[in-house]
Amino acid sequence: MWPTLVANKIFKKRLGSSNFIADFPSYKEPLLGIVDIDQNSKTILNDHKDTHKYKVFVSTWNVGGIAPDEDLNIDDLFETCNNSCDIYILGFQEIVPLRASNVLGSENNEISMKWNSKIREALNKKTHQRGKDAKKQELKKNFPNKKENPAKCCEAPHDFQCIISKQMVGLFISVWIRRDLCPFIRHPSVSCVGCGIMGCLGNKGSVSVRFQLHETSFCFVCSHLASGGSEGDEKYRNSNVAEIFSRTSFPRGPLLDLPRTILDHDHVIFLGDLNYRISLPEEMTRLLVEKRDWDSLLENDQLIMELMTGNMLRGWNEGAIKFGPTYKYCPNSDIYYGCCYHGKKAEKRRAPAWCDRIVWYGEGLKQLQYTRIESKLSDHRPVKAMFMAEVMVLPELMKNLQSLFLSERYEQIKTPLEVSTTDDFVNRKRSSFRL
Repeated sequence: MWPTLVANKIFKKRLGSSNFIADFPSYKEPLLGIVDIDQNSKTILNDHKDTHKYKVFVSTWNVGGIAPDEDLNIDDLFETCNNSCDIYILGFQEIVPLRASNVLGSENNEISMKWNSKIREALNKKTHQRGKDAKKQELKKNFPNKKENPAKCCEAPHDFQCIISKQMVGLFISVWIRRDLCPFIRHPSVSCVGCGIMGCLGNKGSVSVRFQLHETSFCFVCSHLASGGSEGDEKYRNSNVAEIFSRTSFPRGPLLDLPRTILDHDHVIFLGDLNYRISLPEEMTRLLVEKRDWDSLLENDQLIMELMTGNMLRGWNEGAIKFGPTYKYCPNSDIYYGCCYHGKKAEKRRAPAWCDRIVWYGEGLKQLQYTRIESKLSDHRPVKAMFMAEVMVLPELMKNLQSLFLSERYEQIKTPLEVSTTDDFVNRKRSSFRL
């Protein structure tokens, strides 16, 4: 059995596909009459777009093979919910231990489903409470003498829905969208690239997701790059990045006009345990960490040097780092590994480093926050960022014009992306347009 599984993992083409988990599979294709149109019509519509801004939350967390238990509270990860975002991207590494049975064996999504349950609970708990409070205030305002039914205040639907969820061995990415934005999501797809054992297995590599919101494409790359703190090991990480960029591929769509590679997208965010280290002797690194001299350490940070002068990530952006190294900590402790062990284990000490990072590429993204979370679940500290993303949106008149283009050719258009005529909401949307 194992030789077959290994062969499948080696030779299987990990091109872009719709092989992922989502709350609503119907959202894999556009709703509300927002369908692909030919290039001539698209050129006309491109000249009449508005720009909307949406808040995007991104986090990365290497959980060290530790499964979430019932008592795990991840509310701290979402403290930006006080200024609720529109899109949430959560990337994880090592959600399962990277032992041979997990790397070579068949995929088991039991742990990823547990993480998704935790995410759903944390996201919608806060939004439900805000909705409950707002509804109470509205009832008091409109019906000051009427007693509201507390149960009804809790009947609001989930405010966030999962549109893409994908696992490859220990890598896992989960994408959540504000419920009212879900109908405007098009062309969700995933692409997995293994860079680990034999250069192709999934103990290292990336899981990339892409989708289009209104008229703007997004791509998020959750990655776990080659480890190693020895001199020259950064070359292996750079090689992994090159492999991810060259091998990640998404479907072009029926009109062959959708982004195919990572860098073809409008907004690209690269997140994960990138494993870049600090190019200083271990003793000097630990001394500067003890002094909290982040600036001196960052001058020798391998990823920053790659962003500034490297070949693979030059031109990418990263926010200012104002927090301490995120790796490697003793279990359930604030003490860096190597300071708490003696004897034989001390020989395997790993100097502190900012392994967990979030970088981005493209115009129209503005970073609002970049920090780490003080969870002691694993030997890494999770990192999160918040962005303001510009999204191109067709104004209402152009949406009606787009529907007109479609209706004139409706009988001639025969594609698998046709919207079901049994959808009452879609039918009402189309029939409401009048010249």
